[in-house]
Parts: sequence; C-alpha cells; structure tokens
Amino acid sequence: MRVAIVGATGLVGSTFLKVLEERDLGITELYLFASARSAGKKITFRGKEYTVEELTENSFDRGIDIALFSAGGDISKKYAPIAASKGCLVVDNSSAWRMDPEVPLVVPEVNKEAAFTNHGIIANPNCSTIQCMAPLKALAEKYGLKRVIYNTYQAVSGTGQKGVEDLQNGLKGLAPKVYPHQIVNNCLPHIDVFMDNGYTKEEIKMINETRKILELPDLPVTATCVRVPVINSHSVSITAELNSEFDIEDVKKVIGEYEGIILVDNPKNNEYPLATEASGQDKVLVGRIRRDFSTENSVNLWTVADNIRKGAATNAVQIAELFRDIKNKLA
Repeated sequence: MRVAIVGATGLVGSTFLKVLEERDLGITELYLFASARSAGKKITFRGKEYTVEELTENSFDRGIDIALFSAGGDISKKYAPIAASKGCLVVDNSSAWRMDPEVPLVVPEVNKEAAFTNHGIIANPNCSTIQCMAPLKALAEKYGLKRVIYNTYQAVSGTGQKGVEDLQNGLKGLAPKVYPHQIVNNCLPHIDVFMDNGYTKEEIKMINETRKILELPDLPVTATCVRVPVINSHSVSITAELNSEFDIEDVKKVIGEYEGIILVDNPKNNEYPLATEASGQDKVLVGRIRRDFSTENSVNLWTVADNIRKGAATNAVQIAELFRDIKNKLA
C-alpha cells in the first residue's frame, strides 16, 4: 500500500502515524504532506526518517493508493477531488464531505459495506458521533430506535493542540486564546458556531450524521454538546427510546457483545467508563446502562472513547484496512 498523510504534523495527523505504526496496513511507500510552513520537517516512522512535503495539486501524481486527510475542510474540498481523480482513495477526517449524498460516512464496526459505494472519497464521522454508533446500532438491530438524545462532555483535544494549550495555560492563570471563556473550572455549552435555530454546528453534525450512518433518515435526534476541562477522551450520555420492550440485562448483553465495545458496567464497585481509561485505546467503553423510567421503552447509557484515536485517526485507518484486505485477496 502506498499511503499519504495530509496534515501529517497536526494532532490527528501525528496520531495517524502512531496508529499506523501499531497496525499492519502493509505500507510500502509513505508520503507526508502539510502546509508550506511545515514543509521540510523530519518525521520518523518505523525507524525511517521522512521529510514533510508541501501539499500541492501535483502531490498525488505518484500512484498513491490511500490518503488519510486531516487538514481542515477547506483543504479537503480542494485537494480530495484532485487525489481521487488520480486513483487515490481519500479518507477524510473533516466535515467537508460527511453529508454529501455521494460520499459514504463510515464507522467500520457499524456500516463497513457503505465504504464500498465510494467514488474516491470516504468521510470519517465527527468524533462524538463515532463513539455512539456501535451501541446505538446494537440497540437498533435488536429493538429498533424511536428517538435519541445526546449530551456530550467533550475534551479540549477535540479542538486540537490549541485547545489543549488553552487548558494548560488557563491553569497558569492566562487568558484563553481559542475558547470564548476560560475552560478551567468551566463547562462551555458551545462547540463550533451557533446556528440560527439556537443549536451549534457540532450538535447539528451529531444529529445528521447519526441518521445517515444508521440509515434512519427520519429518526428524531437531539443533542447538547459541551466542552469540559478534560485533556482527552469524550464522554457522551445517550438516552435511546426503543421500539419494543426489553429486559435490561439483555440490553447489557447485546451492547457488550457488539464489535468495538468494552462493557464497563459494575456500579456497585464504582466501575463505569472513564476518560482516563479510554485514552490511548481504540475501543468504545460503555456503561451506566439502565432503564429510563420517565418514558416507555427507554434506556440510558454512558459512552467514553479516545476522540483522537477512535474518534478520528483509528477509525480512518480501520477504513483503509478494509481496502487493504480486498487488495490482499486480489493479489
């Protein structure tokens, strides 16, 4: 596999490389692209030194098989079609292509078949959406989904390195540079820009992406997204109203046995999903599973996942692995 990383020097880009070092994608050639400002930087991957190149319109004239993009929506809108036109499969981490009807939006544990309907570009979902899809898919398959309510508690690493620095600098008494208010000792119910309807763009992303991935276009979904003073790993409280009756122990079994999930649900021993436990791994931790007594056939659960790994880099690499497997079968 000839692989390129676009945005190789960013927080997600560097995590792409870390995940690729851990997993065997079968890389024979690796190309690292970034802005002109980062061009010339040296990065070591599996003991070999690589030089970061400036991304240009000619960067993909080398028979590259797969490019993992994490350089922002504007870069993706311009360069992803160029790469695709030259036979390169793009897995894009920005929001630029997620709701394009011609572009599949993929979480491999949930809808990997959709990846093979691509026209050269596959979208990686929003980090908070990704970690909710496996438990919701498990519930949808067994009981059917009637409504979903999200409340997120999102780490500062979701804003990139600048978000992490805002928290670290805030602890030193310095004013924020990224967030509109200090994140230290605060929870900010404000992620991305506000829309005319009162929701933030992040909340609308979760609503629309959930419907697309689960192939439930009319599913009622609402979300409140909150930034919290945690370095890494997002937490999401989910209330799922189901179409049929359920036994709560059966719900735990259905969720716990689903691919990509680790069940952490022993409240008597204070065992439940934590950001400190999720950071650094690729599974979604799910717990606090309990009946919602306020409405019929409803269940509450708590999910936690590393937003930079499973919520971005690892999910994209897992998508790339689907095509590595096909290439190996054809070889």
